[in-house]
Amino acid sequence: MASLSTLTPTSTSLSFFSSSFFISNPSTTLTHSKFKFLPNSNSHSTSLSISCKLATLPLLSFSGEKVGESTLDIKSATPDTSRAVVHRAIVHDLQNKRRGTASTLTRAEVRGGGRKPYGQKKTGRARQGSIRTPLRPGGGVIFGPKPRDWSIKINKKEKRLAISTAVASAAVNTVVVEEFGAEFEGNPKTKDFIAAMKRWGLDPKEKVTFLMTEVSEEVLLSSRNIGKLKILTPRTLNLYDILNADKIVLTPGAVDYLNGRYGFSDQDDGDYDEEEADIVEEVVEDGQEGPDTEESTGVVN
Repeated sequence: MASLSTLTPTSTSLSFFSSSFFISNPSTTLTHSKFKFLPNSNSHSTSLSISCKLATLPLLSFSGEKVGESTLDIKSATPDTSRAVVHRAIVHDLQNKRRGTASTLTRAEVRGGGRKPYGQKKTGRARQGSIRTPLRPGGGVIFGPKPRDWSIKINKKEKRLAISTAVASAAVNTVVVEEFGAEFEGNPKTKDFIAAMKRWGLDPKEKVTFLMTEVSEEVLLSSRNIGKLKILTPRTLNLYDILNADKIVLTPGAVDYLNGRYGFSDQDDGDYDEEEADIVEEVVEDGQEGPDTEESTGVVN
């Protein structure tokens, strides 16, 4: 995967199909890789690695002036595995939201139809044994949906790697702003929030996602009428909103959280063992699941 500081996005949208980690560029090089794993003997891959992407983001004040820079240093999957990891995670999120309560009645479950409607012969019509046949209005449904469980399982480390890869890819369209909750205390107004967004170079008509560690009630009141704006916290951070956003806005606290949660640290060095390497490796193999995953026949394409 290319260094995020040198990536040039082909589109301002961070949608699932246009995000930069789905664009392969053989001329780019990795920034630095701290971990490199060799495949197992039964693997079809040649090599796997997880790198740490270092991105320098501009730090803006509430007035829109650049007051410094902030560093985002988080894990990212390599180009060979990034698409598979992120695709599996987004399918997991969307599919697990399905309630699976759609249900129809078969001809055995529809009320009525116990009596033969007319004689077998001498009518000139097709023979019928019930008025609840699927061929009649009000009859049963052939092969209709029944309640089912659509949920699938994904490994925790695999899901975490997918989110960090998406955030690292979105760094080209990410800015960091100083904490601005105090600016709206006692006077929450939507027009003031829109004016602040314009000073930060954001279009209120675009899909903008804010990631903040703490969100005050005044900030929520000021931003809730902006249709395409979303404010996330570490508790509500999800892969779909990252990929679906045109611009991402972080606060210094959110940058520290991302670096601590998804970056390389001394504690992570001990936890990141061969098991996680096998997870990433087996995802990219044809049609195979991770070591702890469950097969599901209801994957939505």
